[in-house]
Amino acid sequence: MADLPVRKIAIAGVLSAVAIVLGITRLGFIPWFSGASITIMHVPVIVAAILEGPIVGAIVGLLFGVFSLLQAAIAPTGPVDVAFTNPLISVLPRLLVGPAAWIVWRLIEGKADSGRLFGLRSSAAVLVGAVAGSATNTGLVLSGLGLFNFFPWPLIGTVAVANGIPEAAVAALVTFAIVGAWKRFPSGGGRSRLSREEE
Repeated sequence: MADLPVRKIAIAGVLSAVAIVLGITRLGFIPWFSGASITIMHVPVIVAAILEGPIVGAIVGLLFGVFSLLQAAIAPTGPVDVAFTNPLISVLPRLLVGPAAWIVWRLIEGKADSGRLFGLRSSAAVLVGAVAGSATNTGLVLSGLGLFNFFPWPLIGTVAVANGIPEAAVAALVTFAIVGAWKRFPSGGGRSRLSREEE
């Protein structure tokens, strides 16, 4: 932690705050069919990892997970919240979201530069990386709910398809918009001044 630049620590703090605000205000939950909701609370974790690396992503994920645990314990909003007092359900999955997204993003991104291929390759990397991060969150949380007998496995499969797929799609689009604005890769006209300074 002491080796992290001040900028990375600051961005980790800001994105952690965004994730927490999304949870407190319920803005991180988009109404879906049958009273269910699509969550985008893990998007700041994915953005942190892609912009600043897996360590920053893990820090934001850790703080997001701890907040989820405390919120479930102190101010639960439904019967399922009791499950999130277990750190293996509320904290561990969120801790791994950022690194998973970063690994997939990095594998696709490779050594893309600011030339003609930068927009296409980087766009694909961000979209697929965000889907990977979202799938990690959904898969690990639902697996924990099944392993600890909070949900029956057939229901978990249904939720994974009905909620997991749209959540991954929304996470990819929101992450793409944020990272794209930061790096300006769709325009091919060069990245933002701050992203150039990072190099």
